Amino acid sequence: MVFSVAAAATERLDRFLADQLDLSRTQAARIVAAGLVRVNGKVARASRVLLHRELIEVEAPDDPPRQLAPPRGDLPSVSVRFEDEHLVVLDKPAGLVVHPAPGHWDDTLVHVLRARGTALSSGAGAPGRPGILHRLDRDTSGLLIVAKTDIAHRRLGAAMAARRVKRAYAALAWGHLDEARLSVDAPLGRHPTDRKRMTVRPPPGGRTARTDLEVVARFSVCDLVRAELHTGRTHQIRVHLAHTGHPVVGDPVYGLGGARRISGTGRVAAERLAGVTPRQALHAAELQFQHPVSGETQLFASEWPADLAPALASAAGQTGVDPQSALAYLGFFRYRADG
Repeated sequence: MVFSVAAAATERLDRFLADQLDLSRTQAARIVAAGLVRVNGKVARASRVLLHRELIEVEAPDDPPRQLAPPRGDLPSVSVRFEDEHLVVLDKPAGLVVHPAPGHWDDTLVHVLRARGTALSSGAGAPGRPGILHRLDRDTSGLLIVAKTDIAHRRLGAAMAARRVKRAYAALAWGHLDEARLSVDAPLGRHPTDRKRMTVRPPPGGRTARTDLEVVARFSVCDLVRAELHTGRTHQIRVHLAHTGHPVVGDPVYGLGGARRISGTGRVAAERLAGVTPRQALHAAELQFQHPVSGETQLFASEWPADLAPALASAAGQTGVDPQSALAYLGFFRYRADG
């Protein structure tokens, strides 16, 4: 795998590899220590600080990948939006973990794809994660790219590292953002006392993270927001929206009290919205990239998911907006606040 990166001046090599290859930092350091990583053609140390436009080459470890556990028989189906011999673009449903992890060794998206006979890349040295280029949280739905061949995996991985893959999400956020367009540039890292949570923290504990936010529609107790990723940190949109004081509706981790934070006349509407929101109201709605072999531009848009339709209808109905108009958009979207 080859990366050409524009890394932050504070980005260590092991941290960068852990993020790009979806490994723990310890696993990434072991790959570096084994001499499998070169920066500008030279074997590097894990502590090497990356500079702009350096060439990083990673050899796949010789160890065979961990064997996948047999899949469960009750796996959900996924909607395939595009497929050729090199890659698959699919709509992941909420509730489905992307790749095997503790507690989910036999019921992941990888197992769904294997069960349907989909060929998957070797995973670029990430054991048990064949084809996986990027992730969505278990309870986030929407568009995802999966590589079927190693060449597609390498080229798409390099494109992601160079920020050439555009990903945008739709979210309902509590309250109202102060500006219609806002860029949140705040480094993210593991919470110092709760390792399952991410938080805004300065380097070296935090890593560069940027999200562009745009208010698509304003409702009485929440905004419909377009969030475009410029980096791909764990829980990035959820943490950045919470950082602005407007967490994702239905987020059980970063919700900051959710409906209870809405007071006055909006309290009833907020409680009604919370009651019909079954999960975090976050959906990967747009995806754009260059095909790794043909070079053609690929653009996909995904409609607001059915399980979150009551939430958007409730939010829209509170302000007299026709819920059907609010639900009819594709991508970002036919419906906007200005009509």
